[in-house]
Amino acid sequence: MSDSSTAVSGPVIAQPPTFAQRPLPPLAPRALEAPSLAAARSPVTHLRYVGVAVPDLREAVAFYAGMWGLYPIADGDGVVFLGSVGAPEPYVIRLRQAGAKRVDVISFGARDAAAVDALGERLGVAGVRIVREPGTLDTPGGGYGLRFFDLDGRVIEVSSDVAPKPFRELEPGEAVPRRLSHVVVNSTDVNATKAFYETHLGFRLSDWLTGRMAFLRCSTDHHSLAIAQRTKVSLNHISFEMRGLDEYLRGTGRLVRQGHRPLWGPGRHSAGDNTFSYFADPHGNVVEYTTELEQILDEDAWTPRVWPGSPDYYDQWGTAGGLEDLYALDSATDADGGLWTPPPL
Repeated sequence: MSDSSTAVSGPVIAQPPTFAQRPLPPLAPRALEAPSLAAARSPVTHLRYVGVAVPDLREAVAFYAGMWGLYPIADGDGVVFLGSVGAPEPYVIRLRQAGAKRVDVISFGARDAAAVDALGERLGVAGVRIVREPGTLDTPGGGYGLRFFDLDGRVIEVSSDVAPKPFRELEPGEAVPRRLSHVVVNSTDVNATKAFYETHLGFRLSDWLTGRMAFLRCSTDHHSLAIAQRTKVSLNHISFEMRGLDEYLRGTGRLVRQGHRPLWGPGRHSAGDNTFSYFADPHGNVVEYTTELEQILDEDAWTPRVWPGSPDYYDQWGTAGGLEDLYALDSATDADGGLWTPPPL
């Protein structure tokens, strides 16, 4: 009979290797004002819509409604307003027939009419050029708002009391935009333009990309506006949020099947941790499908960082391919022809 107390000898079983996380990039310089205080004084609540003028309205509508997944909610006099199934905003993009493309307006929501009035007074005292004094809006959803030029000459609208349109939750597999996510603009002085939005609208810095792109927030979204350093003032891209990863990939695939090869993507960023697939619309404007944008729930606990522009950071998955097509289109894009010029609507 064997001794049951005798240990059985054998080869040593190795432990599984540990997972090494990527090192976090360095911290960005801290703002002088606490983010929570900036948020408290900000009149802005969220991004509403982007208005774009295009040389061929019919072609643009065919793309955004027929392929991209939005739908017309109103039209007339050479303007079409397009909404999202999943958003209460009356519309998320406005298309206007014009001789040349331009950004007409970037619109943000405000807390209430009093916040709009107070903003108008502060901007006037600061010498910011007002395009339209606070008043009633006659676009779909109505409301109360004002318009002004930002530091680079873009027309910015801030409005309150806009009536929501009917909307619903998107179904699993429904690969259309749930809402407008964010807009990125090009500036010849990213630091000065960033300071304009922080000073006058109470935006907060969420992150930097190599010190040449500032991600700014006005809500819990990691960024509603980002500003990129370029040699000209122009639109960088407009981003639309999908329901989830599956719908984001289905939407990307739909565009590919219809002959629209991505300029860059699908992939996943580090700053914002959101997915990306960039496409060009018929007039060379860059639009993006995204999802799972990082949420910042505690203003003062968030730590902005300076993310490097190396491939393993700007595309975490390593699936997006090169940036050549995106850079080529950006380089070929002229400066915005609508700077310092109010649109007719």
